[in-house]
Amino acid sequence: MFASGATAAASILTNACSKKIEGETKSSTAEATPAAIIAAGDAPEVTIAKLGFIPLTDSAPLIIAKEKGLFAKYGMKDVEVLKQTSWPVTRDNLETGSAGGGIDGAHILSPMPYFMTMGMTKTKQPVPMYILARLNTNGQGISVANTYKDAKIQLKGAGFKEALVKAKSGGKTDLKIAVTFPGGTHDLWMRYWLAANGVDPNKDVSVVPVPPPQMVSNMKTASMEAFCVGEPWNARLVNQKLGYTALVTGELWKDHPEKALSMRADWVDKNPKAAKAILMAVMEAQQWCDKPENKEEMCKIISMPKWFDVPVADILGRIQGKIDYGDGRTETAYPNSMKFWADNTSYPYQSHDMWFLTENMRWGNIPTDFVKAKELVKKVNREDLWKAAATALKVDAAQIPTSTSRGVETFFDGVKFDPAKPEEYLKALKIKKA
Repeated sequence: MFASGATAAASILTNACSKKIEGETKSSTAEATPAAIIAAGDAPEVTIAKLGFIPLTDSAPLIIAKEKGLFAKYGMKDVEVLKQTSWPVTRDNLETGSAGGGIDGAHILSPMPYFMTMGMTKTKQPVPMYILARLNTNGQGISVANTYKDAKIQLKGAGFKEALVKAKSGGKTDLKIAVTFPGGTHDLWMRYWLAANGVDPNKDVSVVPVPPPQMVSNMKTASMEAFCVGEPWNARLVNQKLGYTALVTGELWKDHPEKALSMRADWVDKNPKAAKAILMAVMEAQQWCDKPENKEEMCKIISMPKWFDVPVADILGRIQGKIDYGDGRTETAYPNSMKFWADNTSYPYQSHDMWFLTENMRWGNIPTDFVKAKELVKKVNREDLWKAAATALKVDAAQIPTSTSRGVETFFDGVKFDPAKPEEYLKALKIKKA
């Protein structure tokens, strides 16, 4: 099942095939290049790993790394990229690990590796995780039912509160707002937006988890008022004329962090060279995905039945910055669409993880303890491994951040988050549970 270092290196040379990453997708393995010739001492400890993904556009780097042969290029010829049905299933399969029939790593909501490390798992036992890279920034959306079109709900959606009150007075008492996972990125975007517009997500509505692929069907049955999810599901909702997009999340927080590449800490510690190879493959895929000339091909690949099984048209427009909000508004070149590599997207800033933890404190998901939170970030966030992979890939020094912090972040409502002073940020927030 596992190949030795020398065998793995020889296998790469023997099996290298006919095309470069920029070429067509006929073959699953990239052409051998000097970077693919791995010295025996640098060969991965194993050639197999099981990585999970949810059908969301930001999982593209894992899919492209598989389809374009990049895992094989760096010695990981037997990597499997496996579709997961929901974020709880992803969590549970990570807890099980591949040895028990689960997975070793995944495309994941950035807060989840912290939850798992803290013991927020199916068995209530800690499963130490590492974040190896950020997979993307931007690219999510908050969409609402067509019944709210007259209220003209947008980024500054003050009218949403009044519309919800009206719905309640009309007899609709259970106002459900869907997110993908409690405490995950979509939950935090939704809660931040609601609170900034005067809606208390813990009192005024019911925030419920729904798997991403089920969002549109739930809106179709009128069982929810709004949802926050990644693409292509907001665009699919609009294309089916079942609702409209109030905002895309790049409006909420410009170039906000989103998904992460995360792996079990024990797997990485046991197989550091294999983990580095996986990271290099994913990072090269991120670079490829971010090139404008590759966007259409990327969308054609991930739209395939074995990956997303949705029309290319539901994915392509928004990844190109072409946004039909579904309420008459359109964008032809939106500047804060999903990014995979540009502007240090791939680097896992520790300051961003501190925001995720602070917001989870805000809503009572984790204890309000900033000392432990800072220790946890240093334990889970392996930006050192990212830098090692970047150096091996010969990434230009200008593209390798020298600080673990991106600095003070500013949100659409003018609120600022200083990662050096998260306590002050939390204290200043008006609507919260903490």
